[in-house]
Amino acid sequence: MRMRTGAHIVWDWNGTLFHDNDAIIGATNAAFAELGLAPITLERYRTLYCVPVPKFYERLMGRLPTDAEWQVMDEAFQRHYTEHRVRCGLADGATELLAGWRSAGHSQSILSLYGHEELVPMVRGFGIETHFIRVDGRTGPSGGSKAEHMVRHLAALAGVDPARTVVIGDAVDDATAARHAGARAVLYTGGSHSRTSLEEAGVPVVDTLAEAVKEAERLAA
Repeated sequence: MRMRTGAHIVWDWNGTLFHDNDAIIGATNAAFAELGLAPITLERYRTLYCVPVPKFYERLMGRLPTDAEWQVMDEAFQRHYTEHRVRCGLADGATELLAGWRSAGHSQSILSLYGHEELVPMVRGFGIETHFIRVDGRTGPSGGSKAEHMVRHLAALAGVDPARTVVIGDAVDDATAARHAGARAVLYTGGSHSRTSLEEAGVPVVDTLAEAVKEAERLAA
């Protein structure tokens, strides 16, 4: 039987620890342009965005994209995102919060649907890698949900109890994935979803990462 330890946070990356809204909207509009779709504002993006991503495109286009259209848009998005992301940084106070959680004797990890090969060097580049016991990015095709990834992620964390684990993310899918894996969730309004859409998940919704950590501490107690 695995030893059970204290509180654990699973952090989302894009839109949570990594403040990349500008890169997301820039890359989305570049992908739209390749299919002749009109650009959208960040406000409209945050209102309509959902996972799996093809459903988001359906909300914008009035129909699901064909497989060929999805491939074009996804490839364009990834290409343009890589160009835009270099101008983005960590969310306000993220470094201090990570250090504080770790120094309090708690553990934390990252689970992202961003490609694993791109994610790991980014985390290392910001000098925060040592705060995490595990960093997992997506290894399969893009566009899906985080639920099964979350189950595998938690299973790989020796000594971490899902019941004392809190997922902090910026998307309803983070709450869905947490529930699927037997963990709790706190959603943060600084990323890809509007507060209104996040509140539909039925979990605490906060406006800062500092509030998210405080809420995680309460939930995992």
